[in-house]
Amino acid sequence: MGTLDSLLNGFSVALQPINLFWALVGSALGTAIGVLPGIGPALTIALLLPVTAYLEPTAAFIMFAGILYGAMYGGSTTSILLNTPGESGSMMTALEGNKMAKNGRGAAALATAAIGSYVAGTLATIALTFLAPAIAELAFIFGPEDYFALIVLSFTSVSVVLGTSRVRGFIALFIGLAMGVVGIDGQTGQARLSFGRPDLLDGIDITLVLVSLFAVGETFYVASRFSKAPPNFNPLSGGAWMTREDWKRSWKPWLRGTFIGFPIGALPAGGSEIPTFLSYSLERRLSPKPEEFGHGAIEGVAGPEAANNASAAGVLVPLLTLGLPTSATAAILLAAFQNYGLQPGPLLFINSGDLVWGLIASLYIGNLMLVVLNLPLVGLWVRLLLIPRPYLYSGILIFALIGIWGVSNSWVDLLLMLVIGVMGYVMRVYDFPIAPVLIGLILGPMAETELRRALSISQGDPLALVSSPISATMLALSAAVFVLPILFKWMRSSDKPDAAAARQP
Repeated sequence: MGTLDSLLNGFSVALQPINLFWALVGSALGTAIGVLPGIGPALTIALLLPVTAYLEPTAAFIMFAGILYGAMYGGSTTSILLNTPGESGSMMTALEGNKMAKNGRGAAALATAAIGSYVAGTLATIALTFLAPAIAELAFIFGPEDYFALIVLSFTSVSVVLGTSRVRGFIALFIGLAMGVVGIDGQTGQARLSFGRPDLLDGIDITLVLVSLFAVGETFYVASRFSKAPPNFNPLSGGAWMTREDWKRSWKPWLRGTFIGFPIGALPAGGSEIPTFLSYSLERRLSPKPEEFGHGAIEGVAGPEAANNASAAGVLVPLLTLGLPTSATAAILLAAFQNYGLQPGPLLFINSGDLVWGLIASLYIGNLMLVVLNLPLVGLWVRLLLIPRPYLYSGILIFALIGIWGVSNSWVDLLLMLVIGVMGYVMRVYDFPIAPVLIGLILGPMAETELRRALSISQGDPLALVSSPISATMLALSAAVFVLPILFKWMRSSDKPDAAAARQP
C-alpha cells in the first residue's frame, strides 16, 4: 500500500465521529494547558495516562496529538500578552510579541501566531507523512562531535545576538550552564552542586526555571513599578486583525520557520528551543526593518511560532519510526505506546497501520480545529490586558505555584522558584537577556554528554572535535559569530578618526 493510500485509510479512521470528538477534546484541552504557565503537554499527558487506559489506543493517541499541538498554540497567548511563556518553545515569541501587545498590536501578534502555527503544522505534517524515514536517518549521520558543535553554535549565537551587551549575554549563559550541571553526573554517578539535598539530585527542572524567570520575575517587576493608574495603552488600538503589510511581512517567516523547525525537531539534539531561536535570529537578519526588533517586530513572532509548531511534528518522526523520544513529551508518548503493548518503530507501521496513519491524519484535522478555535478568540484573549494588574498577576502566581507543586510536590522547588524569580527580576532591571539562561540550562548537559562521547571515542584527542566537516563548519561559524562583531566594531571605530581628520581644514 502506497503512502497516499495509507493516508486516505488514516482519514477514514480519524473522521469517525468518536475520533473527531477526542481530537476536539485534545485540541481544546491543549490550548488551555498552553495558556497556563508551568503546566505543559508532557505533564498533562502523564496525568491522563491512567484515565485513557479505558480508551481505544487510536482514540487516546488522537487526543494526545491534539494536546501536543494545542499546547503550542496556547503557549503563544501568554507569551504575547503577559510575557509569560506557557512552554519553553514560546520563549522567543515573548520577546517581540509582548512588545507588540504593549504597542496596541496584540491582536495582530496573536493572529500571525495562530495562522503561522496552522501553516507550519500542516506543512510539517505533510513532511511527516512523506519524508519520515528519510528525515529519521539524519540521526545516524550526525556524530557526537557534530551535536557538540551545533550546541556551541547555539551558545555563541544566543549570547551575542540577544541583549544589549555580549558580556551580559555570556553571564546569563553561564548562569544557565551552572544550573544545568546541578544533580547527579550521568557518567560518574557523583552528585554535583546538590548541597546534600536529595531534592536536587535530579537536577533543576526546565519548567521550574521557565516559570520562575518569566512568571514570577515578571510579576515582581510589574509589582515594583505598579501604578494604580489604568494602563496607558489600548491592546486593540492597532486593530483587531492583521493589516496587508502584516501579511506581507509574515508569510515568508512562516515558511522559513517551518523549514527550520521540522528537521531540527526530528533530530535527537533538536526540540523546540533551538529552531525557535534560529528562526528569530534569521528573521532579525533578513528583516527589511531590523530596527523594529526589540520593539515589536511581527517577523519575530511569525517565524519562531512556525518553527515551534513544525518542530512538534518533527519530534514524531524519530518516535514513530525508530522509537526514539527526543523531548519530554515524546518520552511520555513512548510510555503511552508501551502501556498499550505497542513498540514504536518500523514494525509499528506494519502491525498497527490504522493507528499510525489515523494519528497522522488527525494532525491535519486537529490543526484545522485549532485555527478555527483560536482565531475567533483573538479579540477576547487580547482583553486580558484590560484586567486590573493586581488580579491578573496574582492569578499568574497562583497558577505558577500550582504548576510547580503539581510537578514535584517539593518545598525545595517552591523555594527555588522564589530564588530564581528574584534573580529574574534583577536580570530584568539590569537588562540581562533571559533566553541565554534557558538555552544554557537545556543544552548544557547535552553539550557535556556529546563532548565526553566524542573525546571518549577518540581516546582524548581534541582534534576529533573538528574531524567531521559538519562539526568543523559549525565551530568555524561559532568563531565567526563571536569574532566578526568585534572586528566590525573595531573597523568602524578606526574609520571615525580618519573621517574626522579628513574634515579638518
